[in-house]
Amino acid sequence: MNDHKNHESEHHGEKPVKRREMSRRQFLSYTLGGAGAFMGAGMLVPMLRFAVDPVLQPKTKAAWVKVVEESKITNEPKSFKFKVHQVDGWFESDVDMEAWISRDKEGNIFALNPTCKHLGCTVNWNGSPEFKDQYFCPCHGAHYTAEGKNLAVAPAPLDEYEVKVENGFVYVGQLGPNKHVK
Repeated sequence: MNDHKNHESEHHGEKPVKRREMSRRQFLSYTLGGAGAFMGAGMLVPMLRFAVDPVLQPKTKAAWVKVVEESKITNEPKSFKFKVHQVDGWFESDVDMEAWISRDKEGNIFALNPTCKHLGCTVNWNGSPEFKDQYFCPCHGAHYTAEGKNLAVAPAPLDEYEVKVENGFVYVGQLGPNKHVK
């Protein structure tokens, strides 16, 4: 009897180990939940790819656009309008653009974008009697030289288009920082 009591007292503090079994209901819940999550992810992945894919596409350089005959370009800047085919994500459109095209002191043709570097207004050549032979921004008084160098208000020179001349026509390409101003 002593052996039996000792044996009982040794196991008295321990609880018997119960094996936890999964019921049919739990098994079906886990199985159907997992299958539903897998199918939901299968539908979600193509939607995410559709939304993110345009962002992941590499940027292409702008195509060359024929703007004007070379013979019409003088030392005084003139405004020329042209259309650019633009793709924004899934939306395609033809956008009206403008360039001020002229010749520099060496006779080379260059084209400037008329967007003011201060707050994005549009500049005009000889737009103010106060600033003769300069680009002038009517919004905040910024003005630039004929080469696009910023003289007041604006923090940077006007941007410049790449230019090429082929078969007597001037073409503009990628917009970038001004190369005529140092």
